[in-house]
Amino acid sequence: MNPYNYTMLCDYYELTMGNGYFVSGMKDKISYFDLFFRDVPDEGGFAICCGLSQVIEYIKNLHFSDEDIEFLRSKNTFDEGFLEYLRDFKFTGDIYAVPEGTVVFPREPLITVRAPSIQAQLVETYLLLMINHQSLIATKANRIVRASQGRAVSEFGSRRAHGADAAIYGARAAGIGGCAATACTITDQLFGFPATGTMAHSWVQMFDDEYEAFKTYCKCYPNDVTLLVDTYNVLESGIPNAIRAFNTVLKPMGCRPKGVRIDSGDITYLSQKARKMLDDAGYPDCKIVASNSLDEYIIRDMIYQGAKVDLFGVGERLITSRSYPVFGGVYKLCAVEENGKVVPKIKISENVSKVTTPHYKKVYRLYDRDSGKAIADQLCVFDEKIDESRDLVIFDPDYTWKKKMVRNFTAKELLQPIFINGKQVYKEPTYKEICEYCAAQVDTLWDEIKRFENPHKYYVDLSKKLWSIKNQLLAEKL
Repeated sequence: MNPYNYTMLCDYYELTMGNGYFVSGMKDKISYFDLFFRDVPDEGGFAICCGLSQVIEYIKNLHFSDEDIEFLRSKNTFDEGFLEYLRDFKFTGDIYAVPEGTVVFPREPLITVRAPSIQAQLVETYLLLMINHQSLIATKANRIVRASQGRAVSEFGSRRAHGADAAIYGARAAGIGGCAATACTITDQLFGFPATGTMAHSWVQMFDDEYEAFKTYCKCYPNDVTLLVDTYNVLESGIPNAIRAFNTVLKPMGCRPKGVRIDSGDITYLSQKARKMLDDAGYPDCKIVASNSLDEYIIRDMIYQGAKVDLFGVGERLITSRSYPVFGGVYKLCAVEENGKVVPKIKISENVSKVTTPHYKKVYRLYDRDSGKAIADQLCVFDEKIDESRDLVIFDPDYTWKKKMVRNFTAKELLQPIFINGKQVYKEPTYKEICEYCAAQVDTLWDEIKRFENPHKYYVDLSKKLWSIKNQLLAEKL
């Protein structure tokens, strides 16, 4: 669909470093990188990982065309041997990732790449681009869906998205986050996320009067009628004209209207009055749809104030995650191989939150056997295995005196093999399966973690072995 070769969608330093690795004899040095994030958007309790499907497609299609190589040659920066190396470039390493729709937390790997240095470095930008964007939108969508308290939410944001791909993949992510439908037709075509929609204000304005517009639409779509009733005046003309069109067109055909949509004004008040008018006219089954720059806080307040809204259409504040527009995922070296041995690497910063967790790692999620709820995550060295038959003491890696004894639990590894030796070994679930998996994942969280304000902090701890390695490296470097 897109004419670009996304292999070239990389930061220029990935190529200059790759060239440096090549001329320094380090092109085959195996390195390990973790992709993770530091803070949950909107100061929430959790995030939702999304975008893996596009990462898989990207990895399978990595290549440099003759035109790409000629462009790089024109920069007068790269060694000729490196440019020839790129001519046969492909990914030959390993990738591990959490499945799409997984509930995730700060500072734990969402993706781990093990590959020759040039390959591992080159994929940084695209992996971050896809995971950052879609995880951001899926997380925001889930907040909005939870605020709606069981009422359906439709994604309406294409025209406000930051470009075509942002609209398409943003809508995809919104569905994984829990939205029921989208206005983006191509997302339905590509992924099967159902596209819905009826009319804009321009439809009503095209006719001499509002009633004629409504009547014509009812004749065109008698089995799928939702009328936009705020072009002129919701209560004085919109709802009365809608009821009149229902009576004169739909009722004689034996059809029922699906809904009316309110897109402006005090929607809480207007929905209450519209509900009574529709009920009194014999249309208690006619749904009321609300749209107009909504977000989770507005929706929550509308419901609290008694809005009679059955479905929310959410656009710009979802598709752009307006309140928190950057997911903040990073891609950091955590280990290299020397003589077949994994050697941990650490990045140190005066900003404590930017100190990385070294080594090739596993991520375990601990679940309570009785409730099925998630208790904590633990990062371990790759060769560790958690024994479910024994009680486990976990501790805060920064405040080690904070400890918790975990009993009667099951432990599940989150990172799954996606590519091994450059070959895809992961069977991708369908889009519907990803959406269902995400909903089940959110259900494993305690309500305290789902709060919008001051959510409970979920434990993401280090094993004693990994904590000791990290602190030893810190001591050596300081």
